[in-house]
Amino acid sequence: MRILITNDDGIESEGLHVLARTIAKAGHDAVVVAPDSDRSGVGAALGLVHADQHLDAKRVEVADLDVPAYALDGPPGMCVVAARLGAFGDPPDLVVSGINAGLNTGRSILHSGTVGAALTAQNFGISGLAVSVAPDDRGQWPWAVAAEIAVDVLDRFADAPARTVINLNVPGRAPVLGVRWARLAAFGAARAAIAETPDGRLQFELQATGATPAPDSDQGTVEAGYASITTIIGIAEAWPPEMEGTPTVETRVVPGAPFEAVHPLPDASLPRWLHRPLAATNPVVPSG
Repeated sequence: MRILITNDDGIESEGLHVLARTIAKAGHDAVVVAPDSDRSGVGAALGLVHADQHLDAKRVEVADLDVPAYALDGPPGMCVVAARLGAFGDPPDLVVSGINAGLNTGRSILHSGTVGAALTAQNFGISGLAVSVAPDDRGQWPWAVAAEIAVDVLDRFADAPARTVINLNVPGRAPVLGVRWARLAAFGAARAAIAETPDGRLQFELQATGATPAPDSDQGTVEAGYASITTIIGIAEAWPPEMEGTPTVETRVVPGAPFEAVHPLPDASLPRWLHRPLAATNPVVPSG
């Protein structure tokens, strides 16, 4: 399995380097393509691209890493697209994004470049793993702990359906108590706010939510000392409720349960996982 390793913190990020070394040490065929600077908070953006514009990419050396590494002048989504189109050798079968300095939990992952890279992979027909970690009590980042868990999770992709995306969040502690399935929290560790400066300008801030997360949410799971995993889908169709009866809901992947083989990874290509049936039994015909 060929793996593309990227991130949104940039090619110089220690989290990226530790992740790449750990994946390479595990024997995977890997290539690193990451933004040439910090591109956090860009989601799955590709950036502004014109037909007569070229992508600036250069080969870089990463200490103690024997796989090729490139810095690209673009966001992580563009790193994934370029690699998928064969710009850096054989296209990858899987994208691993991270390790992000800070958790990516809750619905705000919509804006995360770390998660955006994995969702871009999904949109281009392959699977993705986004990896984030919290700092420990001393303010240090446990990169190695998160990288080892990420490599363990990678084993699940061997039999996973195509276009599987997993969002992995690791607490800042050692040892981690385990790995559990979790749903997205209503809020992550912080919430966005706008403040006005004395000179009348607007300032964007991240503030602690102060809310207690649900125990089976990704934020609640991490706060309890477990690494959380959540399967996510970037683009899904929305369908109106059925006219009669209750829709069947797949319950084998249970939030709060340990990450065990009994829980299969959802198939993002099957309608039953994504949306209502494409052909309604009793279609609603608009009047007028």
